[in-house]
Amino acid sequence: MLPMTHLTAEGAAFTELLLEAFRLHGLLLAAGDRLTQPLGLTSARWQVLGVVEHGPSTVSEISRVMGLARQSVQQQTDALEREGFLSYVDNPRHRRARWVQLTEKGKEAAASLIPVQTEWANHIGRAAPPEALQAALETLRALSERLERGTEREMPPAT
Repeated sequence: MLPMTHLTAEGAAFTELLLEAFRLHGLLLAAGDRLTQPLGLTSARWQVLGVVEHGPSTVSEISRVMGLARQSVQQQTDALEREGFLSYVDNPRHRRARWVQLTEKGKEAAASLIPVQTEWANHIGRAAPPEALQAALETLRALSERLERGTEREMPPAT
């Protein structure tokens, strides 16, 4: 028999936020897929381009920035390389961890997405005042930081 559990007000609010974040994540991926489809991209590939757009990065660095498993980022970078958006180049700091960088095709794709994303962000952003969006951002960052530095003692015991 499972023990009785009780969510605190904070725990209940966090659970509601978590469920809404999952829903939002799915909606964002679907919207990103629609925005990038004319370029032959997906949301996942757009995310990789967005990181590499700031300069050459290793797959591990990209995965840390995106908060994703290195293997999934590797799959995306390999596909983007096959399609000519990215190239792998030697990394003078590490013999085996090659850098990923944008090709001309990748730079053109990233640049062409800027006005599309800008218009979309401006449209969606009108749903809430900037102060409310900033407060939501600060809350999400605080929760992310808490999870990133989480320890085993903060995790519930496995059942």
